[in-house]
Amino acid sequence: MSLTFHKYQGTGNDFVIIDDRAEEFDATDQPRIAALCHRRFGIGADGLMLLRNRAGYDFEMVYFNADGAPSSMCGNGGRCLVAFAKYLGVIDSTANFLAVDGPHEARVEADGTVRLKMIDVAAPQLADVGEEDVFLHTGSPHHIHFLDPEESPSLAEFNVFAAGHDIRFDQAYDPAGTNVNFVEVPADPAHPWPVRTYERGVEDETYSCGTGVTAVALAASQRGAASPVRLSTPGGLLEVSFEQQPNGSFTNVWLSGPAVRVFQGSL
Repeated sequence: MSLTFHKYQGTGNDFVIIDDRAEEFDATDQPRIAALCHRRFGIGADGLMLLRNRAGYDFEMVYFNADGAPSSMCGNGGRCLVAFAKYLGVIDSTANFLAVDGPHEARVEADGTVRLKMIDVAAPQLADVGEEDVFLHTGSPHHIHFLDPEESPSLAEFNVFAAGHDIRFDQAYDPAGTNVNFVEVPADPAHPWPVRTYERGVEDETYSCGTGVTAVALAASQRGAASPVRLSTPGGLLEVSFEQQPNGSFTNVWLSGPAVRVFQGSL
């Protein structure tokens, strides 16, 4: 049986995408999904997505981590799936779709930028594993560690894999674990905030993480950043806008950035 797939990336966060409106793909076959995402023996991706029909919506987003397991919300994945829906002609420039964390709105701008409305987010909580650490849930769980600019190493030299792995599997986050973001605080909060992310399910650093930079932007509002916040990942720039409420929560949260079709193939 031949499987047609598409490869998309959003600031280096890359995905295998399958048009599964006929629901012919076996979403329960985790070993196969993991094999498709494998970077040596498969296509290679941080995750796999199915675009499916869903009554009352333009489409449904079904997302799997690179390990083949169903996952929580993926922001860059959502933006890429919106771009794919436009490529298929399922949508024009706006979308209303269903993901694992609920309904989402999105818009494809004339320059190809995809803006995705995220869920409302509760105020940042102090994390249990460090004084410079907070936790937010932006559709996926995110631990955020702010690096001290006066100390070494810098973010560029920081061992994201080792530190991220330790926090991801810390007992404070049992049993599901968490994604982990490391942030360098810029001298001017209006400048881009550098971010590197260790993603659970991938179990490694990724070039970018949409729900992660969303969490960082909201947490950065406590450190002088004003909406919209620009964020610099190894894969490129993203922007997050939001409205902060008196109780510290966030509404009208939008994640914006590129979503690029890389290639199409078949297995």
